[in-house]
Amino acid sequence: MNNLKSSSNNFLNEFYIPDYILVPGGKFEALSFAPVCPTIVFVNSKSGGQLGGELLVTYRSVLNENQVFDLGEEAPDKVLRRLYLTLENLKLNGDALATKIEKQLRIIVAGGDGTAGWLLGVVSDLKLSHPPPIATVPLGTGNNLPFAFGWGKKNPGTNRESVLHFLDQVMKGKEMEIDSWHILMRMKSTPKEGSCDPIAPLELPHSLHAFNRVSDTDELNVSGYDTFRGGFWNYFSMGKSQQLTFSSKFYDNLVVFQEVASFKLKIPCT
Repeated sequence: MNNLKSSSNNFLNEFYIPDYILVPGGKFEALSFAPVCPTIVFVNSKSGGQLGGELLVTYRSVLNENQVFDLGEEAPDKVLRRLYLTLENLKLNGDALATKIEKQLRIIVAGGDGTAGWLLGVVSDLKLSHPPPIATVPLGTGNNLPFAFGWGKKNPGTNRESVLHFLDQVMKGKEMEIDSWHILMRMKSTPKEGSCDPIAPLELPHSLHAFNRVSDTDELNVSGYDTFRGGFWNYFSMGKSQQLTFSSKFYDNLVVFQEVASFKLKIPCT
């Protein structure tokens, strides 16, 4: 029994990230090992009915709980910006572990296609020299993106054994490149006195980022419309079924859908 427990602990050590890297002001911890697959986990606790919340609890019991984030409580861009800033500062101070973690870091995101796209967008926007591979746990309804990259389409088990199995897949999975597509959207303006942005950011889907108002001479400027930039992976859809993600106001006034560019992002594939 002790041998089995020791074997499990040795396996989990490969994913470990110490608190002094994760928590601002955390106490330094010297490790006797260098984790092969240091991992940050993001869970949409509202996905999959009760499954999201259950999966969050299990990951926090298996890994350092500070490695596991509830997307309903903290946005991934804030988490990753803070993490990479800490890693950069530690590297400047000669911390060898910080250098290894930055190079070996992987991300797990548990949620639907919208949640996965959110994380992909955040990592893309960071423009990192070594973007971390992202593994997607199928926790939504369609789960098209996880299915396309070999992670399956069915909602996962939430017990310890299921989580350990998925972590093993993350460690052994190969990396693949995925195309990312940019879009421009324009919607009819709603006049607001003294407001620079036409719609509060919370009314937009996570994949879209509002432009500031462009000048009258800019080619993107169209009188009577506001312009938005966004990105998507694998597929993009607009329809009545999307009203939980897109406000009806946004959907009804959509007038332009245009491809702008594409680039590559690494993703692990089983």
